[in-house]
Amino acid sequence: MKRLIHTLILLTALTAPLANAQQAMEFGDYTIHYNAFNSSLLTPDIAKAYGITRSGSRALINISVLEKNGTQSPIATKATVAATGRNLTGQIRKIEMREIDDGDGAIYYLGELSVRNMETFDFTVLVTPKGNNKPFNVKFRQQFYTE
Repeated sequence: MKRLIHTLILLTALTAPLANAQQAMEFGDYTIHYNAFNSSLLTPDIAKAYGITRSGSRALINISVLEKNGTQSPIATKATVAATGRNLTGQIRKIEMREIDDGDGAIYYLGELSVRNMETFDFTVLVTPKGNNKPFNVKFRQQFYTE
């Protein structure tokens, strides 16, 4: 039975990034994509390349901003991104976000935070695309599994 529980937790953790990969909110000409997942799901090479702490008790929040460009495909847009997470006991964590520009047209913002097994966070992310004065408010909830 214990093995089954661990298997179910592992399957849930592995499929969470896939389920959340298409989470997005529309704000006029902008689409903001967001997700959060356990950083241990990254390969060691990817984590090392981006300076991410790979651990079962660390989570990663990922934000990207796309701007509609007429008839062309949306383009990645630079933004100011600020994020906080509140767990269900009311503890608030400010999440330091950093920009990753891969040079091939993809721009995204990453932040890390420590998590406990089955801890749930309500995230609030303020995204201000370059050239805008007003931030867009993105809110979402994510539960993490560390075992």
